Amino acid sequence: MVSDEVCADRIGSGLVKVFATPMMIALMEQTCNESVVPMLEEGQGTVGTHIDVSHCAATPVGMRVWCDSELVEVDRRRLVFKVAAYDERGLIGEGRHERFVIDTKKFQEKVNGK
Repeated sequence: MVSDEVCADRIGSGLVKVFATPMMIALMEQTCNESVVPMLEEGQGTVGTHIDVSHCAATPVGMRVWCDSELVEVDRRRLVFKVAAYDERGLIGEGRHERFVIDTKKFQEKVNGK
């Protein structure tokens, strides 16, 4: 449900009270991540590495939004998804998203060492 907290004017990505593009992207990433978690081994996770999407329609406060994802390519640890976001009136965004399968502990240790 689109609330004031996820609107462009609130998060700083615009001046109007509509579902913010960064929040749509976060929804797409979350959807892709959650879709593969059941297939990962213990200690694995995924991280987003690339996103190429269009936000083609605005969504007002109070309207429900959701996202569909389809895993369209697997290249060893690289996962490529087709994503589409919708509101109650139809398509609001679409594109592709890439994630990599990681060992979460090793990844975090490496990042902490920066």
